[in-house]
Amino acid sequence: MTGAAVQAARGGPLPLASARLGWATAADRRPPRTSRPRARRRPQTVATKKCRRSRTLFTEEQLKILVQAFSQNPYPGYTAKQRLAVEINTEESRIQIWFQNRRARHGFLERPKKNLGSSKDHASPKEKMQGKQDRRCRTSYSSSQLQTLKNAFTENPYPGIDSREQLAEEIGVPESRVQIWFQNRRSRLRIQRKRGLEEASDQRQNQGQDL
Repeated sequence: MTGAAVQAARGGPLPLASARLGWATAADRRPPRTSRPRARRRPQTVATKKCRRSRTLFTEEQLKILVQAFSQNPYPGYTAKQRLAVEINTEESRIQIWFQNRRARHGFLERPKKNLGSSKDHASPKEKMQGKQDRRCRTSYSSSQLQTLKNAFTENPYPGIDSREQLAEEIGVPESRVQIWFQNRRSRLRIQRKRGLEEASDQRQNQGQDL
């Protein structure tokens, strides 16, 4: 008996002998290990890009005016935003979004709360009227308009710019109002779901204590 036959009888590995003699061992039949390729990020399709609003590009002069206004007041009112929009020749909704992005970039988490107890009571009628005028007029929707918006929200809670413009034309309001309505609707649903989860958790805890 040869040395190779003795090793085969003992069960030792014979990678070289098996390759030469044509024998197939379990190790030979095992597929070679290959490094798993990384999952690549899926490229955006043309349809996805079309659904987005084209990014507003401001000139250096426009940015200088916006930055100066932001340094004076990071939370401008509706009148101030309208005045800025006329000054730099753009839409008021673009001004609003620019300030929102600027505040998020600089860590403004929420609007500072005013002392409602004293300042509101001692405010003059002129200051109260000015505060009301500084706010944007709330958009009132009819029942048919609301039904159209709710149906669209059920189909897609995140509509693109084309869908929002089509909805705006259908119900006769600016596209920026449709965008804000969808934002408020999504926020309201998130709050309702959070409350529902908290109530369900409290109920389970109460049931556990009763047992």
